[in-house]
Parts: sequence; structure tokens; C-alpha cells
Amino acid sequence: MDLFDSDPDIGQMKQSEGQIDPLAYRMAPRSIDEYVGQEHIVGKGKLLRRAIEADRISSLILYGPPGTGKTALAKVIAAKTLSRFEWLNAATAGLDDLRKIIQSARNRKAKGIRTILFLDEIHRFNKLQQDALLPDVEEGNIVLIAATVENPFFYVNSALL
Repeated sequence: MDLFDSDPDIGQMKQSEGQIDPLAYRMAPRSIDEYVGQEHIVGKGKLLRRAIEADRISSLILYGPPGTGKTALAKVIAAKTLSRFEWLNAATAGLDDLRKIIQSARNRKAKGIRTILFLDEIHRFNKLQQDALLPDVEEGNIVLIAATVENPFFYVNSALL
């Protein structure tokens, strides 16, 4: 795969349609083996890596400055899991969006299908929105993976922590 274009014909087609992916998206890791950094949590034999490889992810909060790989790790998990993976950005999503995903997750759970919700920028959700997550996280209707650049101890409800 070329760094700037995987297939000249496809690249030309995408460019002419205005749909070529930015370089950062094309270079993002697609598997846990391609993920670079954070060896203390996703290195060989580490707990989070074993959970990802076994598709046994539990709820977690990813915290760190921009560019440390929080979203990239969520994409790696999405590619590996057999669960339904839902994605919300708290900066643009509202309570209705969250309720739709939770209702769908409840329906899937009744059929034996697990749902993982990746909530990017959870610090942007207010107390009411965070409270709406709590019962379904506790009941196991959703597995919550949240990402934040803010210290979660100040911005995320203690019950979710």
C-alpha cells in the first residue's frame, strides 16, 4: 500500500468525486498489532490487549491529550469486536441520539447481541446526559467506551467512573 494512494485508479476516482480520505485516516491503525504507543496498556500480554483480542471489552474511559490514540484505539476495538459498535460524539449528539442507541442496544441484548458505545468527548455531555447512560451501563445493555481530553474525575459523573 502506497502512503499517499493505495490504487491509482481508485485514488483518481475518489479525488474526482471529492471523497479521498485524509492521510491521517489512511495511516490509522486497523489492528492492535498496528497500534503504536501506549505499550503499558496494549503491549503484548497486557490486560487491555488481551481483552481486545478475546473480544471481552468492559466499560472504560480513555483519557489523555489530543493525539494520544484514544479514538484510534476505539477504531481498533471496533474492527476486532463481534459486538455491534455504535459511535457518538458528545459535542454534536443529544439526548435523543443517545436514547435511540440505548433502545436499539436493549433490543439487541434480548437477541444475545452485545452493543459497545464509543462516546467521544464525554466531558461535553452534561449531567443529565451522563445520568441517562448510567442504568444501561449498570445493567449491561451497553458497554461504554468513553474518550476525553479533560480529567474524568472532574467532568464525568462519579457513578460512571
